[in-house]
Amino acid sequence: MPEPRIALATTRDLEVLDADEESLLAHLPQADVVAWEEDVDWGGYAAVILRSTWNYTEHLDDFLAWLERVDAVTRLWNPLPVLRWNTDKRYLADAAAAGIPTVPTVFVEPGEQAPADALAGRVVVKPTVGAGSKGAKLFHDDPAGATEHVAALHAMGKVAMIQPYLDQVDDQGETALVYIGGEFSHAARKAAILSRDMSWSTGIYADEKVVAAQATPAERELADRILTTLPGIVPEAADLAYARIDLLPTADGPVVLELELTEPSLFLGLDPEAPARAAAAFARLLA
Repeated sequence: MPEPRIALATTRDLEVLDADEESLLAHLPQADVVAWEEDVDWGGYAAVILRSTWNYTEHLDDFLAWLERVDAVTRLWNPLPVLRWNTDKRYLADAAAAGIPTVPTVFVEPGEQAPADALAGRVVVKPTVGAGSKGAKLFHDDPAGATEHVAALHAMGKVAMIQPYLDQVDDQGETALVYIGGEFSHAARKAAILSRDMSWSTGIYADEKVVAAQATPAERELADRILTTLPGIVPEAADLAYARIDLLPTADGPVVLELELTEPSLFLGLDPEAPARAAAAFARLLA
């Protein structure tokens, strides 16, 4: 019998191989990198692992339909219910209701108006379905500008979300904790993006300044607690191939900015052992 193979799903809009995929292939010879838009026999793969499918936010209905088709013929990672939940950032409301400290967020549906107090001060306005900082804008004491951006998002059929800008990120950065196969792997520190001029070398996501980091005990405690809490929200989250927990610093401790369970960069190049660790974990999914 032929050796079972794994598809690492990407997008044809990404013109160069992502660094994570490149490092994985060196340790995972049974894997192919395949664009999710391609017409291939997904059932011919023993598993399909989402990786750099970063344009899905512009094609959400098609993407969700594709996930359904793939899930019907092979094993999909992360599990389909997790992906359905995680592709819309309204999941933050579920996380907060479960006792997870999150960045305070107000969601504004099309046809609704944002509360005036949510627009005061320094705030970030972005769509609930988005990735790579697309559609995200920072406003400083500019309720009119923030309201205009909410309206622009609504005009595109998107739900808007408004969050206070947590100033400590400018000095301390954002911490991303990466878990592979349910185990903590490594951490990264990302510099603030929205408070500086952004560049878009790929056209898909904003360029980030990312370095290896040592997670603090408080960050580890919170991220570990999140992974044990998630199955109470989405039962299938008990079995994740990968997770990236993005935290922001506050005076009262870290809070969740995003739970990246769909197609996060895993920053494998920041830890010499991470590519082999991830490849081994993904290979075990075939068992």
